[in-house]
Amino acid sequence: MHHRDGPDGPTPRTPHSPTSEQLAAADAFHAGDHLVLQAGAGTGKTTTLAILARSTRRPGRYLAFNKAIAQDATRRFPAHVTCSTAHSLAYAAVGHRFQRRMNAPRQAGWRTGSALGIDTGFRLRIGTRTVSSKALSYTVLRTVTEFCRSADPVLNAAHVPRLRGAESDALHGQLAQAVLPYARKAWADLQDPDRGAVRFEHDHYLKMWALSAPVIRADFLLLDEAQDTNPVVEQVFSAQRAHAQLVLVGDSAQAIYGWRGARDVMTGFRGRQLTLSQSFRFGPALAAAANRWLAIVDAPVRLIGSPLLDTELGPVPRPDAVLCRSNAGAMAEVIRLLSDGRRVALAGGGDSLTALARAAYELQRGSRTAHPELTLFESWEELREYATADPSGRDLLPLVELLDEHSAESVLRALGCLSSEDRAELTVSTAHRAKGREWSSVRIAADFTEPDELEETGEDGEPLPGPVDLDEARLAYVAITRARKRLDLGGLSWINSHPAGDALTHAHAPRTVTTQPPGFASPRAAQSYPQAGQGA
Repeated sequence: MHHRDGPDGPTPRTPHSPTSEQLAAADAFHAGDHLVLQAGAGTGKTTTLAILARSTRRPGRYLAFNKAIAQDATRRFPAHVTCSTAHSLAYAAVGHRFQRRMNAPRQAGWRTGSALGIDTGFRLRIGTRTVSSKALSYTVLRTVTEFCRSADPVLNAAHVPRLRGAESDALHGQLAQAVLPYARKAWADLQDPDRGAVRFEHDHYLKMWALSAPVIRADFLLLDEAQDTNPVVEQVFSAQRAHAQLVLVGDSAQAIYGWRGARDVMTGFRGRQLTLSQSFRFGPALAAAANRWLAIVDAPVRLIGSPLLDTELGPVPRPDAVLCRSNAGAMAEVIRLLSDGRRVALAGGGDSLTALARAAYELQRGSRTAHPELTLFESWEELREYATADPSGRDLLPLVELLDEHSAESVLRALGCLSSEDRAELTVSTAHRAKGREWSSVRIAADFTEPDELEETGEDGEPLPGPVDLDEARLAYVAITRARKRLDLGGLSWINSHPAGDALTHAHAPRTVTTQPPGFASPRAAQSYPQAGQGA
């Protein structure tokens, strides 16, 4: 049975005195500086924020990435610091007025589109693709969601998603012309607190709150997971600078949600830059492996592994977790492990993979699907051609290959055989889902593939390896730093022979922020501050 970990990793752990880096952060906080705290994987960022919170009596607020993290922080922070999400602040100010609409029954997006005036016979030809009334309806609703995550005051073409198979600027412009009138009508519909055609969601009242230019009453604000902040929250947070001390904490190298609108607020923020480099999750060997990827993305921190931990890199036949790059890769791992008779859990449950498999099944049967990833494709053959021939569709190739090898029905059956995490032998997860978690032993799945070779050749006549994509490097960094005791590099083993794997040797060392070593502080220096637990 594998160990289940919470948002701050396994607990309890032996407390230790604050490190010199944590003490430097406390000193800067006392000085009243706006702070940016770059906290590498496993360096105790939430613990550090708790140290700051306990070192003052001023009223403050801690803004968490999600409700579970906020609830955990409430147990760890003193009473004069209120822990919440941005959504909970917005609900108290605006959202509660829309409670009646939030309790409305769910309905298919095409029905909402029809209520907004989209004719069921609508067809729009964009390049080689046809946008149906259903596809238009779903795209309208996604456009409103993108607007709500943005810092923009009005809806515009930038909020219209680029649909699979119609990504070019010209085709996107045609789509935006069709979508925007209905999206603006949907946003107007949402302003009525009592009735409307569009189902009211939490992001809607968050945006309404942000547009009201709210003032958050607190002497200081602590923003956690700042590298994954939506622009709408960034806008509200930054607007408090005139009356509150702002502290951002996170890890720019873990900024892996740009595809859904998140932005790394930490980069370019005006404030004192500090780092946490001492990891309490793993030992020196894994820290060195992580530093390769940190060097590739030119991160402002390099990790120091705990001398008290011995983390090994090598084969892991029976890992506690298998981490995949994609949903399709996770599907493949689940099917293989189930066929080996293992009890398998899927992080976050199987709903998203089930929806994708059902969408593929619809295409294979010759009908179209409303799934937002596949809505423009009229047949399975059309999707296969897109995945194999179009660079924009390359990430769908594992899905196509998987369902060509295993039928969609068998994939759906496999997803129905999943165990809960507390009953499973191991967990399969995408790297995105694994963020914020850790396991004793981890294997990296095979769908983390090597960059394409260049057309040029080296002195030996062999093709030169292509550069490592920075987004892929950040995802790799997140994946490998989930392990505590043993890591099997698996699908990322190619970095051992890639020129970028030597990047650490030539990397410019990050700027030192304190004259003290980054390890454990002396007992005397630590006496002024509370004991620090080893957080995530």
